[in-house]
Amino acid sequence: MALIIRIDVDRPYGRRPLLRHFLSRLSSDLYFPRLAGFGFLAELETILTLLNEARARAYVFFRRCTLPSRSILKLLDIGRHEIGLHLENSRSLPTFLEETQIVERHVGRKVLAVSKHGSGGGEKYGFHHYAPYEPARYVEWAQLASMRLFLGNLEDPTLQPTKAATGLLVFPSAFWLEPSWRDTKEFTVGWLLDRARYQDIVLLVHPENVLADPELVTDFKRLIGTLESRVLE
Repeated sequence: MALIIRIDVDRPYGRRPLLRHFLSRLSSDLYFPRLAGFGFLAELETILTLLNEARARAYVFFRRCTLPSRSILKLLDIGRHEIGLHLENSRSLPTFLEETQIVERHVGRKVLAVSKHGSGGGEKYGFHHYAPYEPARYVEWAQLASMRLFLGNLEDPTLQPTKAATGLLVFPSAFWLEPSWRDTKEFTVGWLLDRARYQDIVLLVHPENVLADPELVTDFKRLIGTLESRVLE
């Protein structure tokens, strides 16, 4: 058993300082070019470098505003990571397929995994974002698109995965590394180190949040350096 590492690439320019936060919102809502000089996907680059140094593989989920640059694609290929869709506009099957095709055209390969941007609650994260969290619909659509994996947003990492009739593997929940979305008393890093030795557990990471907290960086390095990680063949 192993970690299934899930990297959600939410912000093209991170959260800090204020200018980069503004550029992230501008990119999400309207348009701003992918400029390395302003740190486009800089946090993801750091996370991928750490993963590659540890020889840990991950699923990396991109929004339409965080499509990878050539340098990021190179790091993804070096580490043999899998590219997925971080679904924003989940209003309908056509919008799901549209976003899938946007990612596939950009990276030049078929997308086989999907996650959802946002966990409901009514908060809207960008112009294209549809806030409700409706995992049964994403599972249905992913099967129609011949995908192999859906990673859900629930916060109980003891929930077991299921397999749909088409072979789509569904992990309904994750161990969120950031403590804001985790029961830190029950689900500690020590718990994960023990549990992932005999059960596949999804480790969910947002690069800009993890890198902003030195303790989380230490936890991340410990996890990827100790536990086996894998992508599902």
